Amino acid sequence: MISNMPEGGLILAVDGPSGTGKSTTCRALAKRLDAKYVDTGAMYRVATLAVLRAGIDPADTDAVIKATTDLPLEVSDDPDSKQVLFDGEDVSRVIREDEVTRNVSAVSAVPEVRQNLVELQRKLARDAHRAIVEGRDIGTVVLADAPAKAFMTASAEVRAQRRHDQNLAAGLESDFATVLADVERRDAADSSRATSPLRPAEDATLVDTSFMSLEEVLDALTEIVKESAHV
Repeated sequence: MISNMPEGGLILAVDGPSGTGKSTTCRALAKRLDAKYVDTGAMYRVATLAVLRAGIDPADTDAVIKATTDLPLEVSDDPDSKQVLFDGEDVSRVIREDEVTRNVSAVSAVPEVRQNLVELQRKLARDAHRAIVEGRDIGTVVLADAPAKAFMTASAEVRAQRRHDQNLAAGLESDFATVLADVERRDAADSSRATSPLRPAEDATLVDTSFMSLEEVLDALTEIVKESAHV
């Protein structure tokens, strides 16, 4: 069993913009490496859902902070489960809908929101012992000392097509041009925010998934973990 932490532990920090295949790949990799899967992006989506359900303008920072403090959320770390609970309700589907997607960058840009959730993310990774942790600032902020880091990327057009196809497969209405515009808007917002902007960690390995199969990406990430492994 591959290990890059004491006592058989394992940590891989995976960052990158939406639509690069992070979730699908990281779930599959967690199963391959007998690890847990921590989806930090789902946490920010739950925070956004809480804001929207409270009727709060995502631009109202003070109200956003109040609405997202001590969120009653649970995110499964089982790579075979997509369950996300908000106050006991399974919101795994609704947090992927357009309204949440359009507003998640604004909510997640609030420093206090990130600070609150970062502590939870670190605890989940620590408690898992072996974890593939996915997000946008894992290698730079959440687990800056992780022994293995990857930054997944792909062209905006490829990522938009993937998201469009996912929406259709899930039975959601989807327009490619709208999805592409949203991908480009979110890239700009995530990369330019003052707190924890989206960027590769200096010691992360770049993996461009634009024309790679799932198996090829899995092999690339596995190799990154192997290179960091304890001998």
